Amino acid sequence: MCGRFTLLAEELEILEAFGVAHEIENYEPRYNIAPGQSVLAIVHDGGKKRAGYLKWGLVPSWAKDPSIGYKMINARTETAAGKPSFKRLMERRRCLIVADSFYEWKKLDQKTKQPLRISLQDRKLFAFAGLWDRWKQGDKEMVTCTIMTKSPNEFMSEIHNRMPVILPKEKEEDWIKKESRDPMEMQNFLLDLPNEDLTAYEVSTYVNSAKNEGETCIAPLAD
Repeated sequence: MCGRFTLLAEELEILEAFGVAHEIENYEPRYNIAPGQSVLAIVHDGGKKRAGYLKWGLVPSWAKDPSIGYKMINARTETAAGKPSFKRLMERRRCLIVADSFYEWKKLDQKTKQPLRISLQDRKLFAFAGLWDRWKQGDKEMVTCTIMTKSPNEFMSEIHNRMPVILPKEKEEDWIKKESRDPMEMQNFLLDLPNEDLTAYEVSTYVNSAKNEGETCIAPLAD
């Protein structure tokens, strides 16, 4: 799964990296982004890319109870095209979720898990493949998202049995193109992506609490 990540880049870096022409309203760097919080996402409106914040934890438009979002922070790529919660979104509501690293917890023994900060070797900023939806009930409205996951590559298999889908730079636009696409086609698109080279280092269990922020979250663990 993917349950925590960072975005520390300057706003201008993000705009340039993803070809977004407008400012990002209320942008702030984050060291410990957690489910239920706002994440920076990019969509395509048919003419240009737009960046803004979505709530992490998908609430489908048809859901009766918005608390379902806490159970839907991730979507399994291997089955997404056949799931009612994701099929329609795979067709037309795809997004980029911007990050520069993510955390995962490696199981050391029955009681101990070691958090690691994981990033790409070759570029600072990247995007997770995401899906989004708009939920409305009475005067309440939420725009939410989920991060696609898949089986781990060789690097991640030493750490966890799932990993987020990270889009190669040249595939980002293909994922968020406005036009309607066949859900199975988009599922296969994600499963066929080449793996990015990753790197990781151990960090303090300070990051375990979603309430904690700041540089302590990403500080390498002392030898």
